[in-house]
Amino acid sequence: MNFLKISKKYVIDSQLYVSLMGTSFAIFFMLHQNIFRFPTVLLIFITYFSGYVYTKYQGNKVILFKILAFNCLCGLISVFLILQNHNFERLVRWGIIVFIGLLYDSFFLKYYIRKIPLFKVFYVGLTWALINSWLILPEMHWPIFFISWLFITALVLPFDIRDMKSDDVITFPQLIGVQNTKYLAYIFVFISLIISILYLNFLYCFSIYLTSVFTFIVIYFSETKRRETYFSFWVESCSLLPLLFLMILK
Repeated sequence: MNFLKISKKYVIDSQLYVSLMGTSFAIFFMLHQNIFRFPTVLLIFITYFSGYVYTKYQGNKVILFKILAFNCLCGLISVFLILQNHNFERLVRWGIIVFIGLLYDSFFLKYYIRKIPLFKVFYVGLTWALINSWLILPEMHWPIFFISWLFITALVLPFDIRDMKSDDVITFPQLIGVQNTKYLAYIFVFISLIISILYLNFLYCFSIYLTSVFTFIVIYFSETKRRETYFSFWVESCSLLPLLFLMILK
């Protein structure tokens, strides 16, 4: 029990886990494109981790200065990694993605994306998709973009189911109901799978297929009564599965 509590506090609640999941999803596509490099992996992880820490804690005035200092440090490390291992164009792309992340939820903005009804789920998917298809690749890869965008958008919907009673902005579960929201998530995962079959190599699309099966099950059992760890662990873990299944199949 103590191990579970410690894991939740220092791995899941710290935003470390979701950052690792996002990085794993990016590695999957890096391997497909044969461009795996450790400095790029480190850049992706730092970008995810600093972004999620900022989003979660920037509203806390007590530790706001520490959060800003931490993000500045992460920004400097990211710039160094890009300039040492990539080029100025990659730095511009990274800057655009960071800016998009800031627009999602920042204390200094009067209006931000998170407050736009129904748009949040698509915006989170957009950020992940840009990292997988644009930041890490020489040119924009549209199939990878749509595979990532649809899949991550589908994974955000269960979180809206979790928060439907507390959200102060209209979400899909509030508008169309829990069951219809699940149907929408199924459709997104299915379309993502179809694009994978059309554009990815066999082992990679088969990994996405196995991931889709598991994701369907996770979506099916998503309910507001579930514990928070169901979403922060099991739903988040779906992003790891393509890489995990690929490693098993190889």
